[in-house]
Amino acid sequence: MSDLQIRRVPFRFDEATPYQWHPTNPDFGHLLNGISVIAVAFETYIVAVVRQAMDRITDAGVADEAEDFLRQEAQHARAHRLHLRALASQYPGVKGVVDDAVASYDTVLEREPLEFHLAYIADLEATFTPMFKMLLDNRASLFAPGDDRVASLFLWHFVEEVEHRSSALRIYDAVVRRPWYRLRVMPRVFGHASQLFSQVMDGFEEHVPAEALVVTTRRVLSGTIWAREMAARVPVARRWAAGGDEYPPTFHAVPNGDLLRMAWRLALSQVPGHAPAREPVPAFAAEWFAGYERGVDVTRWFASAAAA
Repeated sequence: MSDLQIRRVPFRFDEATPYQWHPTNPDFGHLLNGISVIAVAFETYIVAVVRQAMDRITDAGVADEAEDFLRQEAQHARAHRLHLRALASQYPGVKGVVDDAVASYDTVLEREPLEFHLAYIADLEATFTPMFKMLLDNRASLFAPGDDRVASLFLWHFVEEVEHRSSALRIYDAVVRRPWYRLRVMPRVFGHASQLFSQVMDGFEEHVPAEALVVTTRRVLSGTIWAREMAARVPVARRWAAGGDEYPPTFHAVPNGDLLRMAWRLALSQVPGHAPAREPVPAFAAEWFAGYERGVDVTRWFASAAAA
């Protein structure tokens, strides 16, 4: 049997759910809203790919884990759809942004072989533990000041990504058995993911009014977000990094060491022989799982923690 658990968390979002759920750090709000769209599209893609791969998995343990992996991912896509429907009820064009992201993965699914799809999923999933560890380790400064409903959605999603951190690579290894192929297709994988994120940000820019955006989404595009982040940490460049406005760069409250460790672990995650099970994990994951088992209202994590 698999160790993964399927948690059906009753998230609720309505027309009062703000697009800019993090008014003191709107860059972070844009970034995670983009992840919400990518989550729906990518995790729908995961479910389709793993279903295709199931009859080629001969190891019963891997097959059980694959089944639970895709069920967790389906739950993530369902919850993010609720979030995005709430935004689309206010800004109808958001629905088209989501549909276009799903269509982008549908095109990849049609054009590429199963081996590529499994490599794509393994490559991207390998980055999640180092990235989400950095985010969760700094949750007090990154998530807590924002809307508790939206923040709690991402806390749940990210701890479950850490929980199944080995699943995608185990499935890839069980079916493809070519460790270097994953590295060979990596530029295409991350090229597509980066282009799609830019497309999503452009969609928000087009369909969400400027007053709701607070700042332009272009601040979190890959070429800009890290340039501003690095410049903010160099005294002579801080004025430029501030962007001429009152809002700091996305990860301004994250220590330099946390960002450097994340970058190092991201590089290691793509190396053949990488073992996600040995990846450092955020201590918060165990705290969240324990809270869920105790019956904590994980849809309002910070409010529940304050009440406790």
